[in-house]
Amino acid sequence: VGNCAENFSDCNGPKIHNFLRIFLQMAMVLEFKSKKRVIKIGRIAGQYAKPHSSDFEIVEGEKIPSYRGDIVNDFNKTLEQRTPNPNRLLEGYFRSASTLNLIRAFIQGGYNDISNIKDWESHFFSKEISGLDYYKKFAKDVTMSLDKGANKNFKSDQIYISHEALLLDYEEIFTRFDTTRGGYYDTSAHFLWIGDRTRQIDSAHIEFISGLGSPVGLKVGPIFEMDEIIAVLKKVNPENKDGKVVLICRMGCKEILNKLPVLIKKIKSENINTTFICDPMHGNTYCHGDIKVRDFEDIVKEITLFFEICKNENTIPGGLHLEITEENVTECTGGINKLKLSDLNKNYVSKVDPRLNAAQAL
Repeated sequence: VGNCAENFSDCNGPKIHNFLRIFLQMAMVLEFKSKKRVIKIGRIAGQYAKPHSSDFEIVEGEKIPSYRGDIVNDFNKTLEQRTPNPNRLLEGYFRSASTLNLIRAFIQGGYNDISNIKDWESHFFSKEISGLDYYKKFAKDVTMSLDKGANKNFKSDQIYISHEALLLDYEEIFTRFDTTRGGYYDTSAHFLWIGDRTRQIDSAHIEFISGLGSPVGLKVGPIFEMDEIIAVLKKVNPENKDGKVVLICRMGCKEILNKLPVLIKKIKSENINTTFICDPMHGNTYCHGDIKVRDFEDIVKEITLFFEICKNENTIPGGLHLEITEENVTECTGGINKLKLSDLNKNYVSKVDPRLNAAQAL
């Protein structure tokens, strides 16, 4: 979970602290209710680049480069600010390393232990969430478990970082050979994924991640060629190792029933080891005027259908991939906030795609 696209300004203590509060609460809910370990991977400390469907846009009659994330250019709509600046790669590394160092400090200091639940709840929406009957009962059950000494079952572990491997010039610089066990690893993040736009079998991005020893993700939207998906999976994971490839399915609530079952069936028939997780964000984006919007109910519906399909296909639902923020934004309609389209302009601050605010996410 994490931002659609991180801003350099997100690299500050209070924002990172509040993100961890929401992140750890979300993981706690899943761990406590499912009695299963949850591996926590943040879209943080490096998610500074974003793809764009068009290289340029017209602003007041002037043709300027599209915004491609803080690590490439500036969001301000002037030719000077939008011109790609290689010095931003250096700042991206500095911001990424600084963010990761603070996350490490929190985790090594024991902040991820469930005994800190009261502080995890100390965020902007704490009163709004804690007042819900569902959460009151949940919090009571957690407290009773802690009193009985059962907290050892819910002790959190590491938080891993991830981002889309979009800028290959940047990623290649961080690729190292493991002199102890062999193999090449991209040390810019624990987990990298390739987007739906760049996962073609002959793309440089697929060629790059095929040489990495770490687990990698592949985004798959509703428009795909089955044979190409199979070929990409075999290329990225030629030894068919279990846990090597994560297929991040972003079908949309209207397409998932038609697309995901046949994809799962085909992959299973080829005996290809793949972990399936659900990205219920990108397939449910629409425009209201010139503003991108996502609806909470569409997101929940796709998650629900994903779990039902996995159950019907006898496949393990491996996880969720969510775009969230710790802030009080009004970018997705619905949810606990009961946000309407008329509320979007109250605090719509995303430079790219709409995110669930903290209350909606939890």
